[in-house]
Amino acid sequence: MFVYHPRPSNATIFRMKTFVAKPSTIKRQWFIIDAADKVLGQVAAEAAHRLRGKHKPEFTPNIDTGDYIIVVNAGKIRVSGAKERDKFYYRYSGYQSGLKKLNVAQLRARRPERIIEHAVRGMLPKNVLGREMFRKLKVYAGPDHKHAAQEPKALAV
Repeated sequence: MFVYHPRPSNATIFRMKTFVAKPSTIKRQWFIIDAADKVLGQVAAEAAHRLRGKHKPEFTPNIDTGDYIIVVNAGKIRVSGAKERDKFYYRYSGYQSGLKKLNVAQLRARRPERIIEHAVRGMLPKNVLGREMFRKLKVYAGPDHKHAAQEPKALAV
């Protein structure tokens, strides 16, 4: 037996609109992460998550909705296992025999900020938007930073 059910009017159907963030409506905050005795991957993952803006309910994949992140004490970051000597960072000049490699211990001695920057950059999108997000990351080898005027909030990792 067929029973006819009339279609409800548009007034009774609840339609939910998808929220799309606009660059003018984004509210950015400043956070500070103390990397002393923290594991590199955990600090980098949290920083990338906040830079991307995925912690916000108004996250939009094609808009930079992320916050600013300051990482201090980058020279005291930990790596697990034997990565201190077995993990290498490569760069190539473009010339013959121009491949240079440094392990974590050598890079920590030269530029400790680069360890965190390299890890976070690998976790962000590989496009213009990712480069825009990466510019909001500020990494310092020691405990001092020059962003006190922004009143950053401490972020536990």
